Amino acid sequence: MTTLAHDRYCDEIAHQVGQLRAVVTSGADLSATVPTCPDWSLEQLVRHTGGALRWVDTLVRTRADEDVDDDQVPLGDGPEAQGDAAALDAWLAETGELVVGALREAGPDAKVWTWGWERSSGFWARRMTHEITVHRADATLAAGQPYEVAADIAADAIDEWLQIVEFGQRTDPDDAARELRGPGRSIHLHATDTTPGLNAEWLVELTEDGVAWRRGHEKATVALRGPLTDVMLAFYRRLPLDSPRLEILGDRELLEFWLARATFG
Repeated sequence: MTTLAHDRYCDEIAHQVGQLRAVVTSGADLSATVPTCPDWSLEQLVRHTGGALRWVDTLVRTRADEDVDDDQVPLGDGPEAQGDAAALDAWLAETGELVVGALREAGPDAKVWTWGWERSSGFWARRMTHEITVHRADATLAAGQPYEVAADIAADAIDEWLQIVEFGQRTDPDDAARELRGPGRSIHLHATDTTPGLNAEWLVELTEDGVAWRRGHEKATVALRGPLTDVMLAFYRRLPLDSPRLEILGDRELLEFWLARATFG
């Protein structure tokens, strides 16, 4: 599957950090519960996201050949002050500069440890793009603010999510995705808004050998239709299937079965 250019991911991480900082400094209640991550407050969500970026900065900057413990990540937990929007904002700003700088300096092909299907700095540029893109959606939900994301990023986020599920099936026998097997079932994702040159439709097949997927318009057991951003959010379990912005055609139970088992982390 073709991915976006390395510089595109770096640019988007910088953009998303700026957008997340805007949520932090908007006057939003940092103690508010995040509806899509109910174990976290908004501040905990921001600290988690920034901590993940700083962890990747450490991995890439040191060209780590194995996992790095959290206690090796400078300021990985965030600023000492709790409930301080200004301190959290300053920490996020520095975080973005660090990780984007490390990724740009490394380029896409530097050898770096990852948990995934390739060992490269490019893997982390893509992963962190979608980490912060989706968690910013969580943050805007907690703050009651609108959310938008560029079409190429939303489409690539769906691609990466499918690759993660496929990878989990192959490598982790205890992953919940192991249940996503069996013949004759398929899911079609269909973005109803169009962007010139962007194929924003997917067919996901649940086969005996595991998940198989491709971009394209094909008949399926169930179809999920809606604007691309909303399809992405629903597929990441950030938007309920009952949303009026979505349409489901066919076997809804299959889509719910998928969403309950296509997990990560």
